[in-house]
Amino acid sequence: MAAVALVVPGAFGVGSIVQRRQRGVAHIAGTLHLNARWWREEGEKSGDLLYVAVGDSAAQGVGASRPGHSYVGLLANHIRDKTGHSVRVVNLSVSGARLRDAMAVQVPALRALKPDIVTVAVGANDMASFDRDRFESELGELLDALPSGTIVADLPSFFLGPVERNARVANAIVRTLADRHGFEVAPLHATTRRQGAAWYALNRVSVDFFHPNDRGYKVWAAAFLPVLDRWMARLAARRKASDGGLA
Repeated sequence: MAAVALVVPGAFGVGSIVQRRQRGVAHIAGTLHLNARWWREEGEKSGDLLYVAVGDSAAQGVGASRPGHSYVGLLANHIRDKTGHSVRVVNLSVSGARLRDAMAVQVPALRALKPDIVTVAVGANDMASFDRDRFESELGELLDALPSGTIVADLPSFFLGPVERNARVANAIVRTLADRHGFEVAPLHATTRRQGAAWYALNRVSVDFFHPNDRGYKVWAAAFLPVLDRWMARLAARRKASDGGLA
């Protein structure tokens, strides 16, 4: 799911790590429905601006101390602070979602909305059984269905092993297709990788040694912020020029 599984045997015994991770996985599994319910309730609130998120468990905020501490929640707060306007957040993400799941479930719901901003971070769940041609085809289909101005994140760094190699190949595809569609890319891979494998594992990962914790989600949000700020500048200019719009 869009996160990093790392262990540091030098810091803890291997047996201790396995036991802690098993407990963490069980704890996280028990919170998935709570995150989904929290976001459903958020989506029922009103707001001057509509922010829609497409993604997987990272967008749900799995691993955070509360769902609002996910990168989606942090970005929504940033929009509120910078614009001075209320923000309705419709989080369409589903834990475990792959590209084809996003197309099947999330995109139809997106089509029924008129969002001001859309962020997409999905595809990490496709890495374990990565097929380059299928990934390119499914990502292309997804991007075809997204509105202009959508911010598309590349995949986070997995730091080590074949999944990281797959992510690098996938990210080249993300950048090529996003450019073709005119979408800006949030550099999630570079932003997470700069943390360093050991530091990220010890300080940015939740109790399941996989999903980000609150500090990890701040790193994720940081990847989006420069692109989001450019979007808000354009939005302010458009609304200032249109009669009856937000100031």
